[in-house]
Amino acid sequence: MTADQITCHLRRANAVAKRAMANGHHPFGAVLVAPDHQTVLAEQCNVDTVNHAESVLARTAALNYSPAYLGQCTLVTTFEPCAMCAATAYWANIGRIVYGASEEKLLALTGSHAVNPTLSLPCRQVFASGQKAIEVIGPVPELESELLAVHASFWK
Repeated sequence: MTADQITCHLRRANAVAKRAMANGHHPFGAVLVAPDHQTVLAEQCNVDTVNHAESVLARTAALNYSPAYLGQCTLVTTFEPCAMCAATAYWANIGRIVYGASEEKLLALTGSHAVNPTLSLPCRQVFASGQKAIEVIGPVPELESELLAVHASFWK
């Protein structure tokens, strides 16, 4: 996946996050990208505190595509997947994760927010505990401020 493709897909995921916020949900968004690194197969915004954009998207993908195909796909998300979302992507057999901003950056912005408690468990650590390799690309420093801007007003 090229830097331009990563930027394009992260911006699309961010548009999904903005749509989530406009509909009263937490502003997180994710897209599933086909093996050609261009085609977006699905997009998902955050639903609630247990149905995060990434986990809902991974479960839906697992229902619709074979594990072999998903192993060639990329889940692109605005923020680093939490432990739940990373594990769901792992079990769905999604082969690559791209995220824009880290969980640490989100925590620094939100603080100890009652409706967005974070886990200090990086997705790379979750994947390292597994038996198959999941490629992780992120954070993407060039887009962090753009992605964080959506959250700055939301969590006040």
